[in-house]
Amino acid sequence: MSEDDPADDLTHTDESGSVQMVDVGDKPDTARRAVAEGTIHLQPSTVAAIRADDVEKGDVLATARVGAVQAVKHTWETIPMCHQIPITNVETTFEVGDDRVHLTVAVETTGKTGCEMEALEGVTTGLNVVWDMVKAAEKNADGEYPDTAIRDVRVTEKTKRELN
Repeated sequence: MSEDDPADDLTHTDESGSVQMVDVGDKPDTARRAVAEGTIHLQPSTVAAIRADDVEKGDVLATARVGAVQAVKHTWETIPMCHQIPITNVETTFEVGDDRVHLTVAVETTGKTGCEMEALEGVTTGLNVVWDMVKAAEKNADGEYPDTAIRDVRVTEKTKRELN
């Protein structure tokens, strides 16, 4: 690889290109926070049922909140090169629109590596739980989901501060 090759910045590969977990053992502990968000687009009638708590499977947002938190805590088990980190806080916020549910997940940790993957896992799993809870209402006559889509999943904040 050349000096200007962006692949030189890849931390999860060694000199030969083999996958590796990054050694964070010598890094100091710091307070870290990451926020991710995403949106699931649904039919307006489905969103109305969510608002009215009239979904056959139960409380959609409460179940999605539990799923998001569980995903945050288990990220290291599903993303191969993630470290198991101590999660000190998880906040989930839902915004329900006319034809969508927007989820924001904030994760905090004190440790040697960041928590943005945990925030992303919380968002994607939380939105997948919404989909699972409402899929009967979202299916068309052919069993497809033409109006259902998860979009715009991204990290919106990543901070790190030294501990005193």
